[in-house]
Amino acid sequence: MLQPATLNFLKALKKNNNKEWFEKNRKTYEAAKADYTDFVQKVINEFGKKNPAYSSMLAKNCLFRINRDVRFSKDKSPYKTNMGAYFNPGGKKATTAGFYFHCEPGQAFMGGGLWMPMPPQLSKIRQEIDYNYADFKKILANKKFKTVYGDISRSAEYTLVRLPKGYEADNPAGEYLKLKSFVALSPMKDTDLTSKELVKKTVAAFEALQPLIHFINHALAE
Repeated sequence: MLQPATLNFLKALKKNNNKEWFEKNRKTYEAAKADYTDFVQKVINEFGKKNPAYSSMLAKNCLFRINRDVRFSKDKSPYKTNMGAYFNPGGKKATTAGFYFHCEPGQAFMGGGLWMPMPPQLSKIRQEIDYNYADFKKILANKKFKTVYGDISRSAEYTLVRLPKGYEADNPAGEYLKLKSFVALSPMKDTDLTSKELVKKTVAAFEALQPLIHFINHALAE
């Protein structure tokens, strides 16, 4: 579970997103960061019991910095109002699929996959879906996956209007071949974040997503 004080800090930061306020409240931030780091390590430890590739990971290497990169942004707010962690044995900059946990009051979620892969990777994933559509459908139809995620994310922002070049209009996998990102997300309430069941729930959600992660990474390894 996460401490209510961690969520309270993020709420306050959203209202006071400036360097002066942050520095005055740095100790509170450090406590919130330590709380989130402890949670992430517990998830790694539990998930790693069945998935050895993750067992030696350290939480500090999974966390994203709270400072925003404002160089190319109109929004010059210096800090993120969330805490994020990416779980991938290859690290945060890995180009393979992994798991993600987003802690933000009112907008928290967990899930994973591969967001906006580069064209060569995208082609490999689409080809794998086309060649092994029955297996892909089976993964998405799995009861545990559907209970946690419902479906793979298909927001218009990350979906082509037409099928990619090389695929026929009547391709049964067409709706998935149009995707530019392959992620599944499960929204969470603030009460979920402070629940004693949070680690258990997160690990179960990651395990439900594992077959999709394997499918994507198998495609990339081809």
